[in-house]
Amino acid sequence: MIHIKELHSGINIFKALSSEIRVEILTLLSNHGSLNLNDIAQKLNLSNGAITMHIKKLEESGLIAITTAVGKHGNQKICYLNEDLLTIELKNKVIQNFYEYHIEVGHYCDFLAEPTCGLATKDTIIGEFDDPRYFADPDHINAGIVWLNRGFLEYRIPNYLKANQEFNELQFSFELSSEAPGYNNDWPSDIYFYINNIELGFWRSPGDFGGVKGIYNPEWWPPGMNQYGLLKLLRINNNGTFIDGFRISDVKLADIGLTRKSEIKLKLSLYNKNDVGGLTIYGKNFGNYNQDIIARIIYDSKTQ
Repeated sequence: MIHIKELHSGINIFKALSSEIRVEILTLLSNHGSLNLNDIAQKLNLSNGAITMHIKKLEESGLIAITTAVGKHGNQKICYLNEDLLTIELKNKVIQNFYEYHIEVGHYCDFLAEPTCGLATKDTIIGEFDDPRYFADPDHINAGIVWLNRGFLEYRIPNYLKANQEFNELQFSFELSSEAPGYNNDWPSDIYFYINNIELGFWRSPGDFGGVKGIYNPEWWPPGMNQYGLLKLLRINNNGTFIDGFRISDVKLADIGLTRKSEIKLKLSLYNKNDVGGLTIYGKNFGNYNQDIIARIIYDSKTQ
């Protein structure tokens, strides 16, 4: 089940559903279980090129998944529904007990970076491209974009809970994409998430998006570089772990064991250093959303 609790977290899904053709593709997959691209194109009387664009939108939204299988004429992309149920809460419940903290993407507390990699402020590149030494430069705290092919970025989240309060849910919002040399719109990458080194699951980024200038990128930003990402909402509560309402694991908040005295460290990691795909994280003055990492801590107050 994909459960959208906050409307803004479902923007990519709503965009995907705004096309009648994409709705027809979902209907076909619902009826047939799985289909390759040629089958879908034939059933809808469309070219493979036209179908590919629609499939990409559906995959980016998380509504469908794609796997590769060997067929008579080489490898084939097989499409299938990620989930069979989509629910949307149009009226959000009022959250009384929470605080938010905005973390600039350069404010990481630990890192491991391997080329291709780099970071930049809104005014200039920090150091040189593909030199991990500059990730330790004091100016890294001012970075508005950070990218790496392998490694991780870890951020410390303030814990302000009092003795009569306990954690109910953690939420993190960020703009993410893969990292390819230059850019590559078809460059999948599995980006893993951790809290205090406990693995929560991963989100598969479809690509390192470019070719169209990111809305908030500074004028000097090279057009041949990565331009924008996708806005993702990561939630961890006592029902599991979710990206944009789609369950990515059964890891629950209770499994992390947070108390008011706990450190909270969020890590975005490329799980296997032999994998390619990379990570780009966009902050203010870059990408399409002009926001830092937003951490929201929702808590309950115990009765005395």
